[in-house]
Amino acid sequence: MVEPDTLRLWAISDLHLASEVNRNALAEMPDHGADWLILAGDIAEREEVFADAVNFLGSRFGKLIWVPGNHDLWTDQRPGGVPRRGDLRYRHLVELARSAGVVTPEDPYPRWPVDLDGRPVFIAPLFLLYDYSFRPNDVSLDGLKDWVREKHAVPVDELLLDPDPYPDRPAWCVARCAETEARLSALPEGARTVLVNHWPLREDLIHIPRVPRFVPWCGTRMTHDWHRRFRAINVVTGHLHTRRTDVVDGTRFHEVSLGYPRQWNQSKGIGDYLRDVTPGSAM
Repeated sequence: MVEPDTLRLWAISDLHLASEVNRNALAEMPDHGADWLILAGDIAEREEVFADAVNFLGSRFGKLIWVPGNHDLWTDQRPGGVPRRGDLRYRHLVELARSAGVVTPEDPYPRWPVDLDGRPVFIAPLFLLYDYSFRPNDVSLDGLKDWVREKHAVPVDELLLDPDPYPDRPAWCVARCAETEARLSALPEGARTVLVNHWPLREDLIHIPRVPRFVPWCGTRMTHDWHRRFRAINVVTGHLHTRRTDVVDGTRFHEVSLGYPRQWNQSKGIGDYLRDVTPGSAM
């Protein structure tokens, strides 16, 4: 019997298991018993690799909580691959995750076993996408790609992240935010949360000097105050490959990416990169 007070909530994102180095390292993940693990997106582009990963990690943790990243949602264009697009691709990943016992953004938000200051805490996996609103005010949506090309390449999402059946990614983002906002608003009055999304919830916490014009593909201004509105203890995101923790209004914002092999120390193992985001734990 595991004592609730000893249970830990861990988080990691951007495992990028297209890399053989990362796949081999994941196989060495230590057993964490009953502890919970957040997977904050960008697990794998290939559905079979994604399924293998969540099934394996389910044997190393007591509960898995997953949100999709942009790489997870890319349409499979390999010869012989199943080219599921947009929302259909997302729904298929949800079913693969559920079959492995994983909590997805389509499931009830699980309640953390330990209350905080007498109030319940819910772990809320979100799928919100982006709407290009993080672009500068003087850059039009029509001129966005030309503006990006002045510094670096346009993100691959423009080719592989299909918004079907929505007319475009911003429309999909608006729909996802509206649905999610309603669900979060329906939580018990005073409940605390751990918000989990692949993309950052705040533009001011994006620090990517190597690709500064990638920022419009990093979230939406609609979520800037969600940490306050929904009483977040922690906000967990990935996408940026810039591991860090910031504090805004008393909420901890954790970027928990592993990244590509060049971005982490293989001698430590992936387990060393798990972030402890247990509600109420010390910084």
